[in-house]
Amino acid sequence: MSRFRLAWPLALVLAAGTLAGITSATNAQAADAPYQDPTLPVSTRVDDLLARMSLAEKAGQMTQAERSVVSPADLTTYGIGSVLSGGGSAPATNTATGWADMVDTFQRAALATPLGIPMLYGVDAVHGDNNVYGSTIFPHNIGLGATRNPTLVQDIGRAVAEEVTGAGPRWTFAPCLAVARNDRWGRTYESFGETPDLVSSMADIVTGFQGPTLGGAASVLATAKHYIGDGATTDGVDQGDAQITEEELRAIHLPPFQAAVNRGVGSIMVSFSSVNGVKMHGNTYLITDVLKGELGFAGFVVSDWAGIDQLDGLPGFTQAEVAAAVNAGIDMIMVPYEYGSFITALTDAVTAGQISMARVDDAVSRILAKKFELGLFEEPLTDRSYTATVGGTAHRDLARQAVRESQVLLKNEGDVLPLAKSGGKVFVAGKSADDIGNASGGWTISWQGDSGNITPGTTILEGIRNTVGSATTVTYSEDGTGIDSSYRAAIAVVGETPYAEGVGDLPGSMGLDTTDLATIARLRAAGVPVIVVLVSGRPMDIAAHLGDWDAFVAAWLPGTEGQGVADVLFGDYNPTGTLPMTWMASASQQPINDGDGQTGLFPYGYGLSYPGIEPSASASASASASGSASASASAGSTCTVTYQVTSQWSTGFIGEVAIVVTGGPVSGWTLTFAFPGSQQVTSAWSAVVTQSGTAVTATNAAWNGTIAAGGSASFGFQGTYDGTNTAPTAFALNGTACALG
Repeated sequence: MSRFRLAWPLALVLAAGTLAGITSATNAQAADAPYQDPTLPVSTRVDDLLARMSLAEKAGQMTQAERSVVSPADLTTYGIGSVLSGGGSAPATNTATGWADMVDTFQRAALATPLGIPMLYGVDAVHGDNNVYGSTIFPHNIGLGATRNPTLVQDIGRAVAEEVTGAGPRWTFAPCLAVARNDRWGRTYESFGETPDLVSSMADIVTGFQGPTLGGAASVLATAKHYIGDGATTDGVDQGDAQITEEELRAIHLPPFQAAVNRGVGSIMVSFSSVNGVKMHGNTYLITDVLKGELGFAGFVVSDWAGIDQLDGLPGFTQAEVAAAVNAGIDMIMVPYEYGSFITALTDAVTAGQISMARVDDAVSRILAKKFELGLFEEPLTDRSYTATVGGTAHRDLARQAVRESQVLLKNEGDVLPLAKSGGKVFVAGKSADDIGNASGGWTISWQGDSGNITPGTTILEGIRNTVGSATTVTYSEDGTGIDSSYRAAIAVVGETPYAEGVGDLPGSMGLDTTDLATIARLRAAGVPVIVVLVSGRPMDIAAHLGDWDAFVAAWLPGTEGQGVADVLFGDYNPTGTLPMTWMASASQQPINDGDGQTGLFPYGYGLSYPGIEPSASASASASASGSASASASAGSTCTVTYQVTSQWSTGFIGEVAIVVTGGPVSGWTLTFAFPGSQQVTSAWSAVVTQSGTAVTATNAAWNGTIAAGGSASFGFQGTYDGTNTAPTAFALNGTACALG
């Protein structure tokens, strides 16, 4: 999502007396209507409400307006279905309570409409409730991809959902499921990695956001974005054109969205970008035929920020653009400013026959269904029992663990790491050592982010000082001046400063800036071991300098809990992170990806640990960083396998396989089966899949090798077929036959 304007003050134009006491739809015509009965099926409630709505009311539900321009009064007048905060768009009192008060004011205005339909408030909570001052800021997705830990990521989704709920919104525009294929792209850090299997595995965060089902405790509607191909644009240009074959699109960029749909994601956001010259906001085939048809997506599709305005290449939107976007399958339009004009254009397009009423009813039904499932009609106002969780200790502890697991040790000459906590002096330098803003990156408090003390947290320098013993001196100089040979080690915390989409594209150099290089040179001149900690949203071009560094750690964008970086540097946590991206040997190699024949500086999946130290405890069981795991099962292990074709077209299909262990636990697994026809696996995720003739062998990935008793694991694949696509009828787990689910 793009945010090109600063937040404006909200004009609360409804008097407090007008709003007091309006907490549910009490209009006489609606209070006893079937759609207000929570015991009825959602489909029944949707049908009843839809039948009572005028075209104008339906158009209002398809409209999303920005909080800085829409007033509560207009929310009531137009029946607007959704309000959002763009990056940095916050109430004057930017606290969780201030947010809750603002959202509830808008909600009461929505409930004052004749039908009392609650609005849905959306925010870009992409690595925490990151618009709210004092919230927990988790590592950006690129760091979470380095953890290879879907369970941890799901737990993070749950924590973020609690903080978002406590601040009022019930909808997050996350997760980003782009597969980033060119590190020049300014949104690379929003991706979990460069392969579809890694990104697909991280779709578990959807369950974290939404809960097992929508409407439970602190349930927040998730949004898989940006559909589709934004990570594949030529030269990594943001909002550019993905010039790729449909086979590549399906094999690399579609699987994460299938994974999200399988997890019940409630909404999907369309990408600004194009696929082979066709703007995604007008791509009927990929939105309606593939996403809603083949993948079976039952939620609603939302546009990106003013995304429909780009269809004709001219500023603003026209009635023709509105019709094109809605007919392509977009259900809700993030307008975000000219909401009155949009509603007029939409209703005029229907009246003129440019959009059918059936298409409008489908869009509105999808939106209303999610509002019913979320329980907004019964509990429309903020659940303030979660407000105190914002920035709370439990969530910060979880973020610290995520930081620990995200650190990737790439060089450790002479085992200089881990550093001893006691004795001597340690020198710390670099612009990101004592800077929460740099460590958090873009989409933190503001859209592009900013350097400095922008929100509470622990900087990396503070983490280092918290870790060392009282007999150890820690000296800090941002530019490295003042160091001499009396220090036993020097730590340089350098890298990128905050940026977000567009601004972050790197068409030229991808190396460290002159300030960072000068800082490191001063440390090297002292003749002490130099440890470089790189704070960045992507791999950087550092090959020419690596030989001068004794140790090198990729810290990514760790967020507010810099203590997790110090935990790794001083050995309180043995690094387990592995690269979610291939690390280039030079910028000229871009794009460089696993399996493309190029030799990078470090391969995809690379990461070191400290020798002679037991692996650190993790938030979930996993195989070693190298991905090796011994295949063993406890006595009496039994299993059930469910095989499902989730999408199929004339010559290809996508399959999902779920393994449930009904007996004892399994440590390392191999599943075997045979296709009854001509099926051939062409790619897979969440498992290593090979095929010989009709026989298929799937072996666990590095992160899902252990299945607890009663637990499960799953993987997916894309394949081809000729004729019929009959499902396999027998499966064996580690040589033991499984029941069919």
